[in-house]
Amino acid sequence: MLSLDFSGTLARWPEIAWGAWTTLWIALVAMVGALLIGALAAWAAMASRRAVRLVPQLYVELFRNTPFLVQMYIVYFGLPSIGLRLTAYPAALLALSLYAGAYATEILRAGIEGVPPGQIEAARALGLSPLRTLRLVILRQALAASFPALASQFVLVMLASSLLSAISVPELTAVANNIQGQTFRSFEAFLVAGAVYLALTALLRGALGKLERRVCAFQWAVR
Repeated sequence: MLSLDFSGTLARWPEIAWGAWTTLWIALVAMVGALLIGALAAWAAMASRRAVRLVPQLYVELFRNTPFLVQMYIVYFGLPSIGLRLTAYPAALLALSLYAGAYATEILRAGIEGVPPGQIEAARALGLSPLRTLRLVILRQALAASFPALASQFVLVMLASSLLSAISVPELTAVANNIQGQTFRSFEAFLVAGAVYLALTALLRGALGKLERRVCAFQWAVR
């Protein structure tokens, strides 16, 4: 008969809370980095010169078609061999940002292509520079159109951060692994971790849903 004992796991709730917080802020910072990378790559992917378009295309294909775990190992264990040594946190943020940035690139590219060409032509006719056109006209509407997909990607980034335990980042999965090593109650430790992930996902989806309604309202105001 299965006998469950959560007392040892729940007694370590400060560690679990800290692991959940670490998971959240890493996902948030990585997603901001992914959005910056995605915006630049999406803009480059629509350039008139083929050589410029080729760079983001190769980036997207490389990072979308290789496992994140392998990418993370290359950043953390591989880069030191060429003289670039990163500690766990910077390596985790860089790897996660590059990974999520490849998906954000395609999402934002689709959003940019959805901006009416007439608005871009009007911005140029008014004398706006390409950078100001991108920032004030294109990205605002592209972000609004792409927000639902980006919100889902944010949740996936948070869940993908569980792999960061492999390079000793003390996020939620790493904390659960440490607890099961101390209590020898693996089922309980990871069951609690799974429940916390579900709670974080529900919290994020609720917050992003409210933000999405604001973004959609802004989109209609722009139109």
